[in-house]
Order: sequence, then C-alpha cells, then structure tokens
Amino acid sequence: MSLLKAVNIGKSYKTYRSEWHRIAGWFGRRVDPKEEKWVLKNINFELQAGEAVGIVGQNGAGKSTLLKIITGTLAPTEGQLQCRGRISAILELGMGFNGELTGRQNAAHTAGLMGFSQAQIATVLDEIAEFAEIGDYFDKPVRMYSSGMQMRVAFGVATAYRPEILIVDEALSVGDAYFQHKSFNRIKEFQEQGTTLLIVSHDRSSIQALCDRALLLDGGSIVREGNPEEILDYYNALIADKENSKIETRVLPSGQVQTISGTGEVKISDITLTNEKGEAVEIVSVGQRVSLKINCRAYQDIPELVCGYMIKDRLGQTIYGTNTYHQKQIIRNVKAGGSVEFAIEFVAALGPGSYSFCIALHSADSHLINNYEWRDLALVFSVVNTGQPEFIGMAWLPSTITCRV
Repeated sequence: MSLLKAVNIGKSYKTYRSEWHRIAGWFGRRVDPKEEKWVLKNINFELQAGEAVGIVGQNGAGKSTLLKIITGTLAPTEGQLQCRGRISAILELGMGFNGELTGRQNAAHTAGLMGFSQAQIATVLDEIAEFAEIGDYFDKPVRMYSSGMQMRVAFGVATAYRPEILIVDEALSVGDAYFQHKSFNRIKEFQEQGTTLLIVSHDRSSIQALCDRALLLDGGSIVREGNPEEILDYYNALIADKENSKIETRVLPSGQVQTISGTGEVKISDITLTNEKGEAVEIVSVGQRVSLKINCRAYQDIPELVCGYMIKDRLGQTIYGTNTYHQKQIIRNVKAGGSVEFAIEFVAALGPGSYSFCIALHSADSHLINNYEWRDLALVFSVVNTGQPEFIGMAWLPSTITCRV
C-alpha cells in the first residue's frame, strides 16, 4: 500500500521588479516575475508501507526543499503530494525549539504541535528524557545545549510514538557515535514494526544499512532510482564528473549494475585475482594470501598516476580501501602508449561471503582531482571457510582465548 505519493511536484521562487508587483500577485493579478528559478521539477515517486528509501544528491540538488514539502512546512508550486498516515520528521536541529524554554518544555510544545494531547505528552516526557540521556540538562534552557544535545531531544520527541512515516535528514551526523548507534537501533525497530523510512544522508553506510531503495536528486530532478549500491556508485561518479568525463553503466550477468566513469587518459585493460601459485581464482579461503593484479594503459601523457582500490561486501559497503598515494608509490610522467601494472598482495582476512573490488585510476590523493577511470564491481570473488574455526562476521580476526576456572 502506498503511504506517500509525489505527483509532478515542482517548486520555484520568483523575483519581482518591485514589492508592489509581488503584492499584486498575492491578490490574483497577473504579473510576470522578473526571474523565476525552479529548485524542484517533475518529482515523481511513491513510498510503500514498511519501505526504507534514501535520497542522495549534492548540496543544492533540492533535497531539503523536497523534505519540507513532504512535511508540509513548504507548499509546492505545482503538483500534488498524497499522504496516508502520520509523518514524524527530524530535519533541522532544534527546529522550533525556544532557547529560553527547557528541554522538557520544548519537548512538550513540539509534541503538541505534532497533534498529541496533553495526556499523551505527559506519559512520554520521562521516556524522552531517558532516551536523550542529557541528565539534569533536560530541565535547563535549551540555549545551554550543544548541537548534539539538541539532536538527542529532537530525536527523542520525533520517535516518542512510532510514526507511519519517519523522515530523517543529516541531523544524526551531529551526534556522538554512541547516540548514533542508539538512534539507528530505534529506527531499525520501527522498520521491523512497519514504519516507512525516508532518509537523506551523505553517509553511504547509513543508506546501505537502512534502505531498500535510493533516489538520486540532481539539479532539482530525480535522475536515477534503484538499489542503494547502484545509486551510490552512480552518485560517486557524478561527484567526480569533470569536463570530457563520461559515466557508463552496464548490467552484469549477475544482474548487478556496474558503473564506470572517468576522462579516459588511462584505462584498465585487465584485472586478475591470483593465488600464491599465480593461478587466477574466483574463490579464496579465509586467511589465504592472494594478489590482485591491475593492468592499465595510458592514452595520453600524464604527470602522475595513482591507483586505488576498495574491497566491498555484497551490499556495497566498504570493508577496506587505500591507494598508492597514501602508500607513497605515485608513478610519475606516464607516457601515452605505455602500460603500468599494479600488484596488490594481501591476506583475505574476511568472513565467508561475496565481495567485490572497486578500482580507481587518478592523480593526487583522490579521484575528485583527476578521475581517469573509476570502476565499481571491477572483479567479484567469494570467500569460504575451509580450515579456520567457525566464526561469524565480515572480518577474520583470529584470537587466543584463555579460560580459567
């Protein structure tokens, strides 16, 4: 069942030649604006009950404007928003909080604005205080709070009652690591109970850990929609998009979507994972020593070449990554027509499962400077446990346990 549906949502801001023209427009007079800037255009999507959807995009893409329209704090210029169920949102830290009132008073006031009765509010104030864990500060003026403390109270109020739809902006990134874990655990509990989640974040791990689907917003429009790994890979390529850069997507035999981007001065010609005998392998054992060999060819002269790699799990979350810049092994003055081979030897200290390599060829410390080629899902391999004691998790960290009686 669709809980929220956006149909051709658009938002524009108009600049008039004078205030009189603006006022005349309020009273229905036809007045052409001096300038009209659209920050959102043709936004169409649906949220199903129990679904978790992430929205990603660069600053200025229109994410905050869209969330304000969904929560009703901003009216769209065109289109319709259909909503079934109560929305609870954490957008801007302490939004609506009065600095002279205490945390308890602000919590009660905010809950009242959300539609709860005084009797309902009275039953949850102590729970909010307990969840926020700010001690005596809950009964002190909010002007004395840090941004992290404001976020704790705001999150406690927004989740005091399980909403049908929970919207979370970047606010959680302000909190400390402990409270972030605590907040995400509550969000996951709500998901398990049927709450629909809409989250906006630049944190790749949060999107992949919580969401079933992701939307990529760029220039005020949804340019791509799909599973989180695919969308985040494309978003990463979009961030590094420069003049003459191309972004290509391919559907692999496995059904996964591979993203390749870059300007093409240097390209990957071959990638192989080998065992200690130099044999190509697709399946390795836990703790086995292997070598990733990357061959590339230069099509133009370049002053410096850096090769980076990441190992990702089946959800696309990064397990480990580094590059030759950080390893102080930059190759200088690569000539057109020349070939370069990188050999990366490591121990597969990984838990059983499916993994992939992401390879990047660039200059300086990251692909945001000169992205020659970035290739996600460059090589997929599996790890099996054939000789180690049974364990769980994505990392193999052999330990010694001493028992005393």
